[in-house]
Amino acid sequence: MNELPVKVKFLSPLCTPQNLTYATEHSAGLDLRACISEKELWIAPGEKKKIPTGIAIEITQKNIAGFIFSRSGLGTKEGLVVTQGVGVVDPDYRGEIFVSLYNLSSTPQKIEQGQRIAQLIFLPFFRAKLIPADTLAETKRGAGGFGHTGKQ
Repeated sequence: MNELPVKVKFLSPLCTPQNLTYATEHSAGLDLRACISEKELWIAPGEKKKIPTGIAIEITQKNIAGFIFSRSGLGTKEGLVVTQGVGVVDPDYRGEIFVSLYNLSSTPQKIEQGQRIAQLIFLPFFRAKLIPADTLAETKRGAGGFGHTGKQ
């Protein structure tokens, strides 16, 4: 198994190495947990909340960033998803990682201290070298946008 060295700074006694784990030996995402001082907090329907994780990281390899994804069970069962779709932890960011959760459901949702709220996946990225152009290569699709290729 390929492993990426990542330094972790624990910012709160509520977040420890024991609760920063992968759920299974083949999990792609590292579980991020709510590191809140209160026992629980509530997110109202349609509300967003920025939740601390109690950790900061240093990615030790170039061209790798952290990407914060929703947990499938939390999204499907409770309607709590990462607000912006996918969060990005740039490799030069050294502050605390926060997860912004959005409640898509019609009922208030509870987050408890230490609850798994999102998953952090490390992926390679490329920076673009922008080349000004007056024309772009022709394709069959062309400028066809949303829904251009149909439903099936």
